[in-house]
Amino acid sequence: MEAVEIIRAEVRDLIRMRGIDPRSDARPTADLIDEVIRSYDERTLSGSLPLLADADAARRSVLDDLTGYGAIQQFLDDPSVEEIWVNGPHAVFVSRHGVSELTPVVLTEPEVSSLIEQLLRTTGRRVDLSSPFVDASLPDGSRLHIVLPDITRTHPAINIRKFIAHSRSLNDLVEKGSLTPAAARFLDAAVAAGANVLVSGQTQAGKTTMLGALCGSIPVRDRVITCEEVFELSVPARDWVAMQCRQSSLEGTGEVALRRLVKEALRMRPDRIIVGEVREAESFDMLIAMNAGLPSMGSVHANSARSAITKMCTLPLLAGPNIGSSFVTPTVAGCIDLVVHLTLLRNGSRRVQEIVAVPGGIEGETVELETVFQTDADGRLVRGRGFSHLGDRIAAIGKNLHTLLEAA
Repeated sequence: MEAVEIIRAEVRDLIRMRGIDPRSDARPTADLIDEVIRSYDERTLSGSLPLLADADAARRSVLDDLTGYGAIQQFLDDPSVEEIWVNGPHAVFVSRHGVSELTPVVLTEPEVSSLIEQLLRTTGRRVDLSSPFVDASLPDGSRLHIVLPDITRTHPAINIRKFIAHSRSLNDLVEKGSLTPAAARFLDAAVAAGANVLVSGQTQAGKTTMLGALCGSIPVRDRVITCEEVFELSVPARDWVAMQCRQSSLEGTGEVALRRLVKEALRMRPDRIIVGEVREAESFDMLIAMNAGLPSMGSVHANSARSAITKMCTLPLLAGPNIGSSFVTPTVAGCIDLVVHLTLLRNGSRRVQEIVAVPGGIEGETVELETVFQTDADGRLVRGRGFSHLGDRIAAIGKNLHTLLEAA
């Protein structure tokens, strides 16, 4: 047995004997590890134990194992790491600034199983053969997703999307280079005026960050209700209620789906409803909220603003056989005001690619769009040829749409 494993076993024995909880008593745990390492060093002088090559590394390894998440704790502590995923014991990856890399970390099968148990311990959620998927939030707000074999081929797949202090305003995105000042001023006025905004983009394009930044433009007195599969949004509002979905119990009861959350949010006197990510039939309920005059925002996976609108014309059909395109398409055209489409560049940076307005017209079965801002050949977000229909609403908050767009 290696020196670190002997120390780890001795520390675990002492923790049990002294009744220490490593997760809540981190300082006593660290002191105990130091005590065991000093004792081990003294005992190695007799030659009966393997030498400890690096006491600091051993201390860190045992401490991470007991108070954190073992070998991956170093990546959770690293502010440059955005996401961590484990494809198997010999395939631990991280993403830094949008670029993935294979780490030198090597786990064993038992360590992967132990890691899953540690990750789920504080979430109140479960994963087993009868329910091989789980979505959960870690105590620090990071999003956890796990898939078990035989859904995966051989090994469990673990994804952790770290909670990073998201931009709390559109100005923060301007400072990061994701958005131009002119586009930020337009979006700020549109959200303040109560526009219904759809944020679209590929995975990791920054949809949640953009949604949170747009929420920074909501008037301070508005009551905001957010509905998410797992808590991710951070809304800078004083009157804010956040709700997340719940998976079913072992008996198969108690599940709370996103669609149910949207319906319940309508009964909570909201001034704004934010749907973290629209994927299925909940899009119909969001459209109903918008159609009732309740300002709403949400995000959707799509590869362009046009694709996002097309998707919003299709997803509500999943709500039931009595829902038809003859109702959905005109409702999308009349309810959604703006689509903000994001893209993830090859260098890992995130940019707003286009901002389009949905003026309300339909040609055949196609919703008409107006490009307000677009990306030019040099990759800059510039003024498009289209205009917005939000002039009256923006004027009601004391701003002039023409002035905002002409300044671009």
